[in-house]
Amino acid sequence: MTTNLITSNMNQVLQLGDRIFQSTEVLSLLSEYQLLPLLIKEIFIDQAIAEIVCTPEEEQLACEQLAQQYQGLEPQSESFQKLKIMAVRQLKLEKFKEETWGGDLNSYFFQRKSQLDRVIYSLITTSEIGIAQEIYFRIQEGEQSFAQLAREYAQGPESQTDGLVGPIDLQSLHPTLVNILAKSQPQQLSPPTQINNVIVIVRLEKILPAQLDRSTRQRLLNERFNQWLQTQMTEQKFQIQTV
Repeated sequence: MTTNLITSNMNQVLQLGDRIFQSTEVLSLLSEYQLLPLLIKEIFIDQAIAEIVCTPEEEQLACEQLAQQYQGLEPQSESFQKLKIMAVRQLKLEKFKEETWGGDLNSYFFQRKSQLDRVIYSLITTSEIGIAQEIYFRIQEGEQSFAQLAREYAQGPESQTDGLVGPIDLQSLHPTLVNILAKSQPQQLSPPTQINNVIVIVRLEKILPAQLDRSTRQRLLNERFNQWLQTQMTEQKFQIQTV
């Protein structure tokens, strides 16, 4: 089945196999399949980066990186030229993020730092309170190691890792577990605690404090951008009208 975009007398239609869709029909289908918000999002991005200027050197570097990524494509081919346009668009988007939120990213990082910290902890989950208490006292008294008891009793995937979990972002964990770990010192064993339908025994092993390195900086820029974009999408009303 072939897909073509046909232009005739300034009107464009979409041909999919033997079926031809008029532009108004395409918009209706985008709305029906809940794809219209994706289109609107890209339009907002185009508007946001319209005034962003890239130097020839920056564009050249973006194209060189693209050529390395798609070595099998002929540089003069239509597909490669379209990819170049996408590469420059992404470059402008990254510059927009940096120009808009890069200046106060340090303060935003410190606001978010406690949630960006990562932890390594030991965990045993069980559905039986009696077993949980027995495990807790055995570890506390040094009768068996946490790893041995995890292999023997843990009912979750931690049974395959001697109970060790992480490194993992603190913010991605259940709030009760976050509260336990945030108040713990390394090697501190916490008593059995019920979380939803299971009982957990937790021991904090190590805290890995977040640092504003390159990857974290990019993560926070993306976060600020996505927050802004979501606000734009929420505030702007859009509808399909027949004219």
